[in-house]
Amino acid sequence: MLEGPLRALAVAASVIVVLSFALFAIDETRAASQRSSDAVSGRSPARVPDPSPAQERTRERAHGTVRELVDDANDVLVSPFAAASPDGGDKWARRGVPATLAVLVYGLGLSFLARFSRGRA
Repeated sequence: MLEGPLRALAVAASVIVVLSFALFAIDETRAASQRSSDAVSGRSPARVPDPSPAQERTRERAHGTVRELVDDANDVLVSPFAAASPDGGDKWARRGVPATLAVLVYGLGLSFLARFSRGRA
């Protein structure tokens, strides 16, 4: 009874987290000099798992509507794991560690719960 909704939730959450990380990776590999000049001028979009309100507004201006919806959903999904990201340092680790934990918990954890619920029904 709960297997279908749990499996759908696991897939949807994992797709959102992976898609958001892929979009982040595309951004990072494109136009490094532009990002440097934007950071100096204060227009750099947020690249942290749990952005502040000011970082969120900057990101909204830099991205389109669909991208912002994906990033907002990702923010909600990875916020429980944001504390696991290393302070300072590499932005790939700051985004990658919470994303990896989210995929493990949502993808594997909810899939396991879906299989477990089928056996108990």
